[in-house]
Amino acid sequence: MFEAKITKAQTLKRIIDAIKELVTDAQFECTASGISLQAMDAAHVSLVALLLRADGFESYRCDRSLTLGLNLESVAKVLKAASNEDSVTIRAEDEGDTVTFIFESKNKVSDFDLKLLDIETDALGIPDTDYKSIIKMPASEFQKICSNLSTWGESVIIATKKNGVKFSVSGDLGSGNITIKQSSSDDDEDKATTVMLNEEVSLTFALQKLVAFTKATALSPSVTLSMSSDVPLVTEYVISDLGYVRYYLAPKIEDGES
Repeated sequence: MFEAKITKAQTLKRIIDAIKELVTDAQFECTASGISLQAMDAAHVSLVALLLRADGFESYRCDRSLTLGLNLESVAKVLKAASNEDSVTIRAEDEGDTVTFIFESKNKVSDFDLKLLDIETDALGIPDTDYKSIIKMPASEFQKICSNLSTWGESVIIATKKNGVKFSVSGDLGSGNITIKQSSSDDDEDKATTVMLNEEVSLTFALQKLVAFTKATALSPSVTLSMSSDVPLVTEYVISDLGYVRYYLAPKIEDGES
């Protein structure tokens, strides 16, 4: 039997919102150590990886490893029945064909059974990479940059320098650049922008995908971008005391490159 209880439904709602724009059906792998997911978008351009550690739940039980195949839009519909402050218990039998969501508040208990799907997926491997540039910045700032630049063009060049990071876009309207300089915040490190630079990196990415990644802004006050030449960008949002959601996006090959 599998059973996991999360204190606030709002957290689970935000997690599902953060991945359902990229992935329609997903396999959640449940083990004694936690819940994980790896899935590619339909275009096979980006990948999302989710980890929710067992010790981050209010209670957690997993007698044997099992896979929960779920349609994420259906999960979102079920979660709409929960108030943000409700606790959520997710329960599944080892050989069952449904997963049960139980919402509890002081004076109300609701339960919904959602049918499990048999999803065929390719085995995904994420290689270890020694990233040459690692940027940490406020998640809200990154969201604002991606949103603003997406109205100017389809692609953004992200370039790291010793003193900060530059986002550049060009399109039919013209071109634009936004440079975020390294900063520090004595009161709150999540408001600071830092660049760990072993090597300057400049890569081009699809803005539409980056905008989709920023759906996870509600999960974390800061975002970390890890870059190296010719490998996917990693965009990571840490979910406090619970785990993380990471997005991998292959760089665009510009015209003229072999």
